[in-house]
Amino acid sequence: MFSAGFRSRCSGSMAGWMWLRCVLGPHLQRIHRSPDHSQPEGRAGRRGWTYQPGSLEKHADSILGWASVLWSLSYYSSPLLLCYLYRKGYICSSKLVPVSQYVGTVLVCLLGVACLRGWGRWKNSEYLQFLTVLEETKNNHTQANKKKLRCYDFDFSHWPADFSWTEVNNPKLSKAGVSLLKPEPRLRGAADGVLNSVRTLPCHIISFLIAHSFGRRMLYPGSVGLLQKAMRQMLQQGQAKLIEEFDGQRNKLIACDGNEIDTMFVDRRRDGGRKGKTLVICCEGNAGFYEVGCMNTPLEGGYSVLGWNHPGFGGSTGVPFPQNEANAMDVVIQFAIHKLGFQLNDIVVYAWSIGGFTASWAAMSYPEIQSLVLDASFDDLLPLALKVMPDSWRPLVQHTVRQYMNLNNAEQLIKYQGPVLLIRRTRDEIITTTGPEDIMSNRGNNLLLKLLQFRYPKIMTDEGVRVVRQWLGASDHLEEASVYSGYEVDDDWCVSVLQSYQADRDVLFPWSVGEDMTLEGRRQLALFLARKYMRNFETTHCTALPASEFHSPWRL
Repeated sequence: MFSAGFRSRCSGSMAGWMWLRCVLGPHLQRIHRSPDHSQPEGRAGRRGWTYQPGSLEKHADSILGWASVLWSLSYYSSPLLLCYLYRKGYICSSKLVPVSQYVGTVLVCLLGVACLRGWGRWKNSEYLQFLTVLEETKNNHTQANKKKLRCYDFDFSHWPADFSWTEVNNPKLSKAGVSLLKPEPRLRGAADGVLNSVRTLPCHIISFLIAHSFGRRMLYPGSVGLLQKAMRQMLQQGQAKLIEEFDGQRNKLIACDGNEIDTMFVDRRRDGGRKGKTLVICCEGNAGFYEVGCMNTPLEGGYSVLGWNHPGFGGSTGVPFPQNEANAMDVVIQFAIHKLGFQLNDIVVYAWSIGGFTASWAAMSYPEIQSLVLDASFDDLLPLALKVMPDSWRPLVQHTVRQYMNLNNAEQLIKYQGPVLLIRRTRDEIITTTGPEDIMSNRGNNLLLKLLQFRYPKIMTDEGVRVVRQWLGASDHLEEASVYSGYEVDDDWCVSVLQSYQADRDVLFPWSVGEDMTLEGRRQLALFLARKYMRNFETTHCTALPASEFHSPWRL
């Protein structure tokens, strides 16, 4: 009798513990099935399906979801809301006491709803099976358990870490983060420096507030929670496609600053061929996610691909400031080398738009990578920031960008010695400083010119820059070809000149080729190099790049 009572109490305790785990457990969205897994009855022929919660869990989830949306709206509108309440006289003790009571009542009700949701999960066999797999993986992080866990799409915050930056680096170095290029300080005397610091203190404070409030969200709208909630279904569908159609592997990486980075890897090495053995690491735009972003372009081309989300995007944590961005890129590359088994010379870094910052940082910091492809990217953030802000804010914008959002792509790019391909969108409406109709205001032009001027300074004299600008100003392929043929560019001669220079010296950039050359020869070489380093794509900024337009950069 005692034994029966003891078993009953143990059973009740286990059930209570399981119910508590269901209350605190992650939200389960989808169940994937690998080809070697058996499929539940009635789901034959399907690689995955959306998790079907019971009625109680479904309604409780809906209530908590709406509460989350209202909280987000309140958070983003809180400055205006507080100002309104203050002007109406509601911020006083007599008014705050009843408000706090209402808030307390709402929180207790939401806690009750969460408990009911836990009860609904406890009655669902699929959720219990998932929870068992999750606990097993956390307790024993083996490949077999990870393979089981990858069959579920759930809140990424509960996903166990697959790789940490500290596994292959000194943990003592993690606080400072990886190295970035810093803007050059202005030289001042000691007394002058102190006075200037006091005088500019208000500007520093305002810049800090701007950068950490609306500035960062304007620059990276994909980090805004409301936008992610609106895109949730699209992101889930994109992730399901990557996992179920391409056998993608989701992994959590821990960067040196502690941020969790959400990644997706598609391995094509088993398919054979040169492309499958090449890993393309994709860097997304300011509202891009690997689930629906530029990762699809190299996938369609047959490459192995590693996509990742910016800090604060999707399952990644943190905020996307330049230091955090570089830290994230660094752990992605370390993961590709130490866990996925790729060599640096097998890695191509491909970026779209603002992803050019992390891509150019990777090329600068890992010069042994195979090549770099920048699509619809720019040379420097400052001209684009000045375009959208009032002229009277110019000094403040300059200080804020240089101190907190210094996306200096061109400065980083010229540190890289390897092959580079720039793709310019001819109707780009985002990285132009006037409008899409003015192709010469596209900041991709400046990126090309700065790269060529650094690598070939004797060719890119004033006359070389002039003819390249003329070629960049062409409105279509016909006009572009007309400019090229107008200067009678001989491609074979240009290649022979460059190869001869390389064979005689085998030096790093910058090269002095063109130093003792005629004006006509320098013009030919300038146009030849411009066409090799940049390709035009006649579309707007946000159009997906077709696989047919994704090419390996030119090599001499």
